[in-house]
Amino acid sequence: MSNRMVKLARRPTGMAKREDFTIEDGPVPEPGPGAFRVKIEYISLDPAIRGWMNDAKSYVPAIGIGEVMRSYSAGIVETSNNPAFRPGDAVQGLFGVQRYAVSDGQRVIKVDTSQAPLQRWIGGLGMPGWTAYFGLLEVGQPKAGETVVVSAAAGAVGSIVGQIAKIKGCRAVGIAGGAEKCRYVTETLGFDACVDYKGGRLAADLKAAAPKGIDVYFENVGGEILDTVLMQMNLFGRIPVCGLISAYNATSVPEGPKNLRAVLTQRLKMQGLIVFDWANRVPEAIAQLGAWHKEGKLAIREDVRDGGLDAFPDVLNLLYTGGNQGKLVLKV
Repeated sequence: MSNRMVKLARRPTGMAKREDFTIEDGPVPEPGPGAFRVKIEYISLDPAIRGWMNDAKSYVPAIGIGEVMRSYSAGIVETSNNPAFRPGDAVQGLFGVQRYAVSDGQRVIKVDTSQAPLQRWIGGLGMPGWTAYFGLLEVGQPKAGETVVVSAAAGAVGSIVGQIAKIKGCRAVGIAGGAEKCRYVTETLGFDACVDYKGGRLAADLKAAAPKGIDVYFENVGGEILDTVLMQMNLFGRIPVCGLISAYNATSVPEGPKNLRAVLTQRLKMQGLIVFDWANRVPEAIAQLGAWHKEGKLAIREDVRDGGLDAFPDVLNLLYTGGNQGKLVLKV
């Protein structure tokens, strides 16, 4: 028995390559006093991982060269010296990209696999769901009757944002890449409309989908999409900035946004958000998201990929090429 680990070998330039990682085996870690060991079953693949590999100022320290890759993971407690976590407990936390992890329980959450399968607790009921919940409700502050637009609408966060907007009585409009994803957004997730940004008519299609203008824009992408949306925002609109995935693999500083003047003329409020800002309220998000899911108001889909830890470098890049359908998860 060994612990297989994916470590950062060098800082990527552009899209991450297999050579940027080392995949190696080491001893299975033993928990010390107050700690426990988790056998990881699922790894969460999130766009933020690419940013964590850069040696730049951010909301968390960069992953160090030679360190295990950072990620949310879900698994089962195997052995424990912590009375709050017992063998057999299903848990999720920032355990990293490896087969086994040791934790003292900080920011680890026990999950109920009778309510939802284990992989869902790192998807719609996990960090992406919490991000959607707090980002939309606390930063976006939607009101019934308003129009909420979300980019990357078929993704892990965006898919939840639009559904919460509907629950709150708003018109929900998604932006996604390709006809298949747009059908999923409207037919399965229940958005009122979805704009295919690959269709070549982004501004016109968005205006048709949001004829009364945009009150809340949940930003996951940046770039041309942000510039287009800025010109259609209503007075005193709100823009929660969750991600800027269009620039995560850029090798030079992207131009723009070019239409930032709209922030002034429309008196817009733009605010960045990191889910850790509401760490003390995570149980609230889990309870509410779980209730909506149980009531059938929240559809959640995972795109679970096989191949184990060795597949991590290739599966990760699906996030940046649009190759995933729903929340991207790697099965260990």
